[in-house]
Amino acid sequence: MSNKVVLITGASSGIGMTTAKMLLKDGYTVYCAARRTELMDSLKEEGGHPLFLDLCDDASIKTCVDSVLQAEGHVDILINNAGYATGGALEDTTIEEAKRQFEVNVFGLIRITQLCLPSMREQKSGTIINISSMGGLFSSPFLGWYHAAKYSVEALSDSLRNEVKAFGINVVIIEPGLIKTNWGVIAANIIEKNSGATAYKENAQLYADFYKRNYNEHANVSDPSVISKAIYKAIKAKRPKTRYRLGKNSHSFVFLKRILPDRVFDFTSDNLIKFYGVKKD
Repeated sequence: MSNKVVLITGASSGIGMTTAKMLLKDGYTVYCAARRTELMDSLKEEGGHPLFLDLCDDASIKTCVDSVLQAEGHVDILINNAGYATGGALEDTTIEEAKRQFEVNVFGLIRITQLCLPSMREQKSGTIINISSMGGLFSSPFLGWYHAAKYSVEALSDSLRNEVKAFGINVVIIEPGLIKTNWGVIAANIIEKNSGATAYKENAQLYADFYKRNYNEHANVSDPSVISKAIYKAIKAKRPKTRYRLGKNSHSFVFLKRILPDRVFDFTSDNLIKFYGVKKD
């Protein structure tokens, strides 16, 4: 059992909710932050503390962290899980959409981290877990801004790890593969919205079909609990690994990217998407 204080963003569904429930069962004090607070009733029933959080609003971020600090005096573990993928060809995606992608996935992540760090430095301990993606290690069409954001999370986490290690603070990156959440369906819908009727529509639809078929509750992909267990392992470890990559295909795509020339990787990944995105009877 633990009495440590956890703040987790994006706790209203998927990996965030599964992780919050796992930590609550082990006695952690868990503050569950998300925009859709009405979806966190089950967490409240299990002892969690739902908080409203809009990562595009600095005042909302500050209010969220202040609420935890006023109630508990400190934050031991910050899990930056909130995020989404905007989709569509780069030509079709507005700069406003791109900015929001970075506001949520990058700037919001760093801002909430900034606000939690003083209490961690004061107590000379803490763990910051940033949920990246295998998509932070390679890029694919129609998710360019998402990949760019996750590449940023990877780079910023590496810098942060070396900045805060002198204060006894760990920084861990989690790189999920294909996980059974609504992430891909949402991404697919945005791809179709932005590029479904443009010059890119044929290939855009292939990729949208892939995400719809491989990121849903019926797909043969990894359960969110796989990621939650990795988070739990990192929290419990005295010296956690800097990166945990797991979930379906999380190693295969990254391995191919590392060993293949760019054009060969492009050809291979494109044909894999076409193969797995087309419905098979």
